[in-house]
Amino acid sequence: MVGRLIACASLGVSAAAVAQQESLDEAWFTGPMLAPNAATLPQGHVLLEPYLYDLISNGHFDSSGGRHSGPYEHDVGSQGYLLYGLTDRITAGMIPRFSYDEPAGAANSSGIDVGDITLQAGYGLTRYAPGETMMPATAIVVQLTVPTGRYDQLRRASDGVGAGAWTGALAFYSQDYFWMPNGRILRLRLDLTYAVSTSVGLRDESVYGTPLGFRGRAWPGDGLTTDAAAEYSLTSRWVLAFDVVYQNNANTRVTGLVTAPEGGAPEGFATDSGAAYSIAFAPAIEYNWSSRIGTLLGVRIIELGRNTSASLTPAIALNMVF
Repeated sequence: MVGRLIACASLGVSAAAVAQQESLDEAWFTGPMLAPNAATLPQGHVLLEPYLYDLISNGHFDSSGGRHSGPYEHDVGSQGYLLYGLTDRITAGMIPRFSYDEPAGAANSSGIDVGDITLQAGYGLTRYAPGETMMPATAIVVQLTVPTGRYDQLRRASDGVGAGAWTGALAFYSQDYFWMPNGRILRLRLDLTYAVSTSVGLRDESVYGTPLGFRGRAWPGDGLTTDAAAEYSLTSRWVLAFDVVYQNNANTRVTGLVTAPEGGAPEGFATDSGAAYSIAFAPAIEYNWSSRIGTLLGVRIIELGRNTSASLTPAIALNMVF
């Protein structure tokens, strides 16, 4: 805590104000909408955090970053975290996904579909220890996304909810606490993730835009995600949160042959998505019933990007630690 007192003093905070600063036990956090926690779970504890969202697309950004309006489309889905503390430094678990798509000008999904499932394990490198050091909590996280969702041989395009690829990701998470001049706590997170995918064999209509009669492969591009987030403790129960997320994806290439239903010689088919990026902003508000249970209501807004969709995604989440 000595380091924190020195930091407050450097901001011109009086000794009386420092003495009245909020303690970590008094500040309850659910977590921002998008940035995961760097702190590992204590051994034997479980975290459950289901999300329910509606991804509303209403346009796209071209290769020059120009925005083009389009009809509204809805992708209603659920994504949840199920994590378990194997030891005080190792947390492992999964992220299941479910989806129901309502595209514009086409048939809705035939039902609620199971998307790709992500398995993950995190190792805590450092821990935030109040009263000892000013070291932030940091962790290395390894993820493997398993292609459990439908992605090709689709009877309707809206049934495609997976990528078809095995995707491995390596992430670095960090989290720190700062006391503001009014004594309230500001919690900051910075997460970096790099993902690579295998190639995917494709048949007929797929999430990669291939037509009926197609036989070929897709090579999804690598992805880099940077997420900076902040949470401000208004009271013990109420928290304001905000994420800024930059995501960059390399070109995805698809090649193969298309055979017409009536026969004839197959024709070549090849597409390139082009490199893409997006910048998302996600304001949210948290309400915490206790230090172990809280809820979040927020929205992710993408209005800057290239070769990607413009979207608005309201979401609600429940965070529970047992």
